[in-house]
Amino acid sequence: MSFDVHFLLTALGLAFILEGLPYFLFAERMPSVLQSLLNQPPFVLRLMGVAALVAGLALVYLGRFWA
Repeated sequence: MSFDVHFLLTALGLAFILEGLPYFLFAERMPSVLQSLLNQPPFVLRLMGVAALVAGLALVYLGRFWA
């Protein structure tokens, strides 16, 4: 297995694009969204994190082995 720096940089770039998109498109609403996240209990935040991890792993699996 070889390490592909080009693929890593492409994936990181895509992650930054996806992370920055809501701030660019919905800049007015982001403070209230972030405030609502601050008000969530740790369990809910962990549950959201696990859901994002599972979704990400599923997408990586589909991209690598199904497509």
